[in-house]
Amino acid sequence: MPRTAYDTDLTDDEWKLFKEKLDEARRSKCGRKPDIARREIVNAVLYRLRTGCQWRSLPHDFPAWNTVFQTYRRWIKIGYWEKIHDALCRDAGNRGAQ
Repeated sequence: MPRTAYDTDLTDDEWKLFKEKLDEARRSKCGRKPDIARREIVNAVLYRLRTGCQWRSLPHDFPAWNTVFQTYRRWIKIGYWEKIHDALCRDAGNRGAQ
């Protein structure tokens, strides 16, 4: 059963764009498929950043807080967040110039 959406959740269009940039940022396409949906990880991170709650206080309908935290930290170390941010800003700038 799908969970009730939060105001901080990505829309389908936002997720499509984010996923495209995430896939571009990933260096390797090999490895096992993630057990937890990446969209739910991103939604949990956005919820935490918007509300300022502690990682352990993420609502229970998100993936386990430690899974979200570890993925968030790993993506910071790898540089995914920065690459995605930069790509989205570039795209927004290109759309504004048209």
